[in-house]
Amino acid sequence: MTSEDGPVPPGCISPAGPGQIEEYSLAQADDIIEEVAPGDDVSTVSDLSTLVVPYPELAPVVFFCLKQTTCPRNWFLLNPTFVSTWFERISIMVILLNCVTLGMYQPCENIDCTSDRCQILQAFDAFIYIFFALEMVIKMVALGIFGRRCYLGDTWNRLDFFIVMAGMVEYSLDLQNINLSAIRTVRVLRPLKAINRVPSMRILVNLLLDTLPMLGNVLLLCFFVFFIFGIIGVQLWAGLLRNRCYPKENFTLPSGMTLPTPYYQPEENDERPFICSLASDNGIMSCSDVPTRREGGRICCLDKEDALHRQALGLCINWNQYYTRCHTGNTNPHKGAINFDNIVYAWIVIFQVITLEGWVEIMYYVMDAHSFYNFIYFILLIIVSIAFINTE
Repeated sequence: MTSEDGPVPPGCISPAGPGQIEEYSLAQADDIIEEVAPGDDVSTVSDLSTLVVPYPELAPVVFFCLKQTTCPRNWFLLNPTFVSTWFERISIMVILLNCVTLGMYQPCENIDCTSDRCQILQAFDAFIYIFFALEMVIKMVALGIFGRRCYLGDTWNRLDFFIVMAGMVEYSLDLQNINLSAIRTVRVLRPLKAINRVPSMRILVNLLLDTLPMLGNVLLLCFFVFFIFGIIGVQLWAGLLRNRCYPKENFTLPSGMTLPTPYYQPEENDERPFICSLASDNGIMSCSDVPTRREGGRICCLDKEDALHRQALGLCINWNQYYTRCHTGNTNPHKGAINFDNIVYAWIVIFQVITLEGWVEIMYYVMDAHSFYNFIYFILLIIVSIAFINTE
């Protein structure tokens, strides 16, 4: 059996010619250099170069002392069927168990984790972490740590290494009574280890990641189009969604009386404000459209001059009739989140519109404040966004 057909067992000599032996020695020397520290003795390196290893594709020496024929490394290398088949199956079962325990975890019900349910889940979590850590150590002993064909030479193994190290930090903080919830969120990455266990899933994920750079031009064009829509919105509607109906500037009240609110509010929390149109614009709503005030289901019909008779007659004052001046205020709808005052907020609104979630209400706000024909902007934005989604 030649070196090309499979690994040559220790003590056997390959019948290959001199040229093939020289090529094998050079390839083996490259792997040795990756595992030997720069300060090692030259004689040690020369002795290593004369070793005949059963697995030439792997590093001859790891951790500076474990050869391919040294225990316990040879145990892992002499059982490839167990490592590649049964060990992977057990690993997938542990990953599925981890998914179940993560779904059963309820941190809000038992913060101190004194119930039997929480303690059982913690025991399973500790077992799962120990299994993943043991798996990492076994692979490091068998393959080595640094190098082209070693453990950290594979991208998915780096993800496994990060998950195990994050779990080590988490348990270290628990021992010191330090609670860092951000570290605990790394647990949700554990199911991603299944990608490295199922070859077909790994191929699909790699293909998906390889296609992402191809979408760069499409995403750039999408950003350019949305940037143009954002500029248009800022130029047309900056500050208009802060329009409210205020009393006249020279409005006065008798002593001891105050307006219920500084401007007209349909609701107490002002989540859906009444947005009016300035005199310079051609919006749908104006302050003359403010409805009559109601209190307790009754329509208020008194004026401010009739305030002395309201208690005797059991009537209320229609304060809404005094909100007649449309003026730009300080508050935007939805706690200031919906506006076109700058390009950043315009992008937030555009993103909400293209998700088709609450976009009609935003369109009505703009139409009330500026013009009825502003619906064209939102219709075009939705059509363009759908076209980009279908293109991608």
